[in-house]
Amino acid sequence: MAGEGDSEPRKSFKLLGFLDVKVVPCARESVLYGALGSFVVGLGHFLATSRVRRSCDFAVGGFVCTMLGYWFYCRYNLAQHRIRQRMLKEGMRNKILFEGSSLDPERKQTGPERSDS
Repeated sequence: MAGEGDSEPRKSFKLLGFLDVKVVPCARESVLYGALGSFVVGLGHFLATSRVRRSCDFAVGGFVCTMLGYWFYCRYNLAQHRIRQRMLKEGMRNKILFEGSSLDPERKQTGPERSDS
């Protein structure tokens, strides 16, 4: 009917047959920055030397270096973000667990087992 065509699964783009660009974090950005780096390095080398084949070699090297460089940078930042997220989650869980108890670090007691009631 009218709504049946909207629910069909979208095909994902696999780079080199195994790297699913939609699912793997940082893959899409790495490929895009690698393509841009390839273009800049290849064009820059061609404008400097006017050697086509050597410029293509430099472009491929620029693609690999830029893609891997951004891949590692992005994955490192993603790992740091996940660690901070896990620490915040654990801190919030501990705050809820210890709030109002004798183990609460924000609760100040002046004497042994003094109660405010």
